[in-house]
Amino acid sequence: MGSRTARADEARFEDPVERANVDTTYGRIDGDVGISVGAGATFGPNAPRATLDVRLRYLETAGVFLSYEDGLSATASDPRRVVAAGLELRPLFLARWLSGREWSVARLDLAFDSLGIEIGGFVAEPVGRAFVASPGFQASLGIEVPILPSANGPWIGLHGGARWSDEAVEGAPVMSAFDRSLFLTLTVAYHQVLGAHLVDVRDVAPR
Repeated sequence: MGSRTARADEARFEDPVERANVDTTYGRIDGDVGISVGAGATFGPNAPRATLDVRLRYLETAGVFLSYEDGLSATASDPRRVVAAGLELRPLFLARWLSGREWSVARLDLAFDSLGIEIGGFVAEPVGRAFVASPGFQASLGIEVPILPSANGPWIGLHGGARWSDEAVEGAPVMSAFDRSLFLTLTVAYHQVLGAHLVDVRDVAPR
């Protein structure tokens, strides 16, 4: 009994030390540029659309995204196709890591730090018509959960928000879901951190 108690006490004392030695970047600063390529589905008021999603991030904090949604048939969804692009801001990673506030639990830290705000525009192709010339506005929130305890590898992403047509943004009455709608995108993506040397582009090697 005494030996078991001693081992339990020793484990409790070792746990904080082990956590202190965890690299809480999980590979996120192995490079300065992160690339994410994913596929999934976008759900809205008028049926789902297959979705391709590409993201480019700087220090896993700020970046750009481009997504393409396709209903895959002429009448499966309205609008039939959507192309969206914009900016993404994920402010939690550097703020928490630099201040030592990471929890040293890889999947939990990576998922929490992935919370982001996304703002951009979109163009849509309604059923039976060409792409609308004037882009609309979209705003959303996103979170991603890593399958592996690492920044590199497969992730499951969830992005949800709202879209407004150009007319709705200008104050015209909302006549249909095309003028204002909610959307939810579920993707499986592969993330890779690369060294593009944008951080040290002006550094000169010592002689």
